[in-house]
Amino acid sequence: MSKILEQKQQIVQEIADKFRESQSTVLVDYRGLDVAEVTELRKQLREAGVEFKVYKNTMSRRAAEAAELAELNEVLVGPTAIAFSKDDVIAPAKILSNFAKEHEALEIKAGVLEGKLVSLDQIKELADLPNYEGMLSMLLSVLQAPMRNFAYVTKAVAEQKEEQGA
Repeated sequence: MSKILEQKQQIVQEIADKFRESQSTVLVDYRGLDVAEVTELRKQLREAGVEFKVYKNTMSRRAAEAAELAELNEVLVGPTAIAFSKDDVIAPAKILSNFAKEHEALEIKAGVLEGKLVSLDQIKELADLPNYEGMLSMLLSVLQAPMRNFAYVTKAVAEQKEEQGA
């Protein structure tokens, strides 16, 4: 009996550590999805570096309390899967929101962003943001704009002087 209890305590500790270490965590109700749909969802999440697991709710509740996220206990009822992302804050919200649009059976229950509980509206806003690469490209285009504009002006002045000289 103590061996089983020890295993359960390790699982609770593992879940609590994941809650603490993750940049973002999204909890979903996957009831109604068939095996092929869940497999496709897991594949998309895995490709983005997001861990997607199903734990027993009692263990998840204890882990949430250990990670000082006791507010999650309200949503830890029924079939609940948890998506943890250590690297990309946006990936779980984006993938799960897009998947939920195509599959009505998937319901987003709650989210945790950098250790703080966030609302469903905030998760949807997060899902609408571009990913890391998209944000970098936007930043680079903003940084390049002044130089590009200067180059265009210089070229236009050079062409105008050439026309006046000809």
